[in-house]
Amino acid sequence: MIRPRGLWLRRTMRFRITTIATAVTLAVLLGIALLSSRMIAGLLVQSADDELGPALSAATAQVTRGVVTVSGSPNIQVHVLDTAGAPVDGGLAPQLAPADVRVLKAGTPVLRVGDSPPARWQGTVVTAPDGSQRLVVVGTGLAGYTAAQGHALRWLLVAAGIAALAAALATYLAVRSALRPVERMRTAAAQLGAGKRLPLPESHDELRSLAGALNALLARRDEAADRLRRFTGDAAHELRSPVASIRVQAEVAVAHPDPDLAQEVLTDVMRESERLSALVDGLLTLARSDAGELPTAEPVDLSAAAVDAAARCPDDGPAVVVHAPAGSCWVLAAPSEVDLVLDNLLRNAFRHTRTRVTVTVLAGGTVGRLVVDDDGDGIPAEHRAKVFDRFYRVQDDRARSSGGTGLGLALVAEVVRRRGGTVRVGESPEGGARLLVAWRTTATPSSLT
Repeated sequence: MIRPRGLWLRRTMRFRITTIATAVTLAVLLGIALLSSRMIAGLLVQSADDELGPALSAATAQVTRGVVTVSGSPNIQVHVLDTAGAPVDGGLAPQLAPADVRVLKAGTPVLRVGDSPPARWQGTVVTAPDGSQRLVVVGTGLAGYTAAQGHALRWLLVAAGIAALAAALATYLAVRSALRPVERMRTAAAQLGAGKRLPLPESHDELRSLAGALNALLARRDEAADRLRRFTGDAAHELRSPVASIRVQAEVAVAHPDPDLAQEVLTDVMRESERLSALVDGLLTLARSDAGELPTAEPVDLSAAAVDAAARCPDDGPAVVVHAPAGSCWVLAAPSEVDLVLDNLLRNAFRHTRTRVTVTVLAGGTVGRLVVDDDGDGIPAEHRAKVFDRFYRVQDDRARSSGGTGLGLALVAEVVRRRGGTVRVGESPEGGARLLVAWRTTATPSSLT
């Protein structure tokens, strides 16, 4: 069963806007029609009060002097009553109910809509020359009171209907004209090819801003698609090498079994498997980071992490010297992220250093810095802007032979930047490369509790 909201949302925007505008216009005009008909009745009553006021004043003065009351207008009735409502001037009793008499004695006008024609009465209590209390009332008929209300309301309702139809037509045409550029934009967007952009309208209005925002979105989409295409191609290329190597060696070992070469084949297969495993782990880490899946951040002691990372380095490799402050340097990150950064920076430095790798931890006011220096050949200036790109290698052949995947520094840059930190590359005082990582500092765990 389709709900009314579902039916409404299935209509075009042109229909919905026109319907809402017409309904609001009609409601406002109907309200004005009803109010206007009531105001017409009120104007008739006010006009009668303007005539009755002077007549009542004149009659009151006559009764006070003991003079016979005479109406100054044939349309106005003048009656002198006692306080009970009975006539004392010798005339006929007016068409007033006892409740009307009580209201008139209080000085409040009375409107008798049920009379034919409706009548308006005013009255006041005065003292006659003999000391008796007399109720002087004056009244007049409101000819056309009911007809004026009915005719005015009918004509106003007709005018409201015509005005609402005119508003509906005007709104429909206006919305159609306003949405025509949007329709052209939609048609152009459906026909856009790769790298194409929407034409910007000549008018500097909201549609031009929308087209500009869509073009910016298309640019980001093309950039993301191109980056994904390059990443996929590079990943496939990188995965192909170790897989092909393992396959070739396995095929040779099966085709030509040789116990003397079995250990060598297994060693090569293990090396390529480790390289393949590292590559897959790096790709998974980058994929999780791209998806925004970050581990929970917490205070991490950068100094202690640097010392632990240096202790994990092989003993038969270059020397690792750690310079850390006497106190702790707490940064906001995840322990696994800090370990990943340290391991990849040290692994990268080990590949290119000659004798020594220096790790320095610097504690600042709001930033904690990690500096890794080596005494190798360094990174040429023209490559420094690209070393953090995925699968980028300064010396491709050398990196492959040393087991590098081209993802280590990309992983470092990704996890650090996701935490609001920075990564830079420069020249080490020892002649090699300097990699500097900066995280935001945070309070110690004890102070947080």
